[in-house]
Amino acid sequence: MTEPTAEEQPRIKEYDGEGITVTFEPRRCLHAGECVRGLPSVFDLAERPWVRPGQAAPELVAEVVRRCPSGALQYRPADGPAEAGDVPTTVRRMPDGRLLVRGDLLVRDERGGRHETRAVLCGCGASGNQPYCDHSGACADAGFEAFDATEER
Repeated sequence: MTEPTAEEQPRIKEYDGEGITVTFEPRRCLHAGECVRGLPSVFDLAERPWVRPGQAAPELVAEVVRRCPSGALQYRPADGPAEAGDVPTTVRRMPDGRLLVRGDLLVRDERGGRHETRAVLCGCGASGNQPYCDHSGACADAGFEAFDATEER
């Protein structure tokens, strides 16, 4: 596999706050809503920018970002390592075929591989954002089953 070209790189937005940077990849977002329910002072869709990591303690921001099942939201602390994947790695198949994956992951596609900590992978083959789910296949009619951050993993 070859490294992706600049045009093939995913579009990722960065939001800096004191002690933490939050990144957002729009194509990966499945609108589970864990962010806006978990910390509305930081994640507010009515504001621009909609992510304001300086509105809460970095530890709280990181905790809520880790609830994002798709991995569209990620974080980097200013004074430490990037987000680490869950150990052990877990894979949960949803009734509509999607795979919720958490761990130290290397997700490969035709553009190469990406290290991930969380991802929702397409189980039906219809996604236009392979291997990630984009709700264009069987799960589009089924609706998104909310990710429960308190559930044992």
